[in-house]
Amino acid sequence: QVQLVESGGGLVQPGGSLRLSCRTSESIFSIYIMGWYRQAPGKQRELVATITRGGSTNYADSVKGRFTISRDNAENTVYLQMNSLKPEDTAVYYCNADLTGGGVNVYWGQGTQVTVSS
Repeated sequence: QVQLVESGGGLVQPGGSLRLSCRTSESIFSIYIMGWYRQAPGKQRELVATITRGGSTNYADSVKGRFTISRDNAENTVYLQMNSLKPEDTAVYYCNADLTGGGVNVYWGQGTQVTVSS
């Protein structure tokens, strides 16, 4: 079992920034790909960004140029830096770990609320 603990959500004004953190209970080197997903009220969960063990990243078109995913191997932590936040970024953000990349050994964090509002 891999445990993922997220932190860093909150309320921010449009145009503001937040940084989400996701700390893993296992060595981050044992995880093939980690990512952030989000789910807004009444909508399906959607991919925000992913980062592989090798450091390759992928972003949803809606966040490209505004969000940055990164990892700190020493701290077993993945970050999501969110800049230029918009009201439509409001959602519960979930950390995800796929141990082998095949969608079988997948773990989720408990979620952290991000609210963008004036």
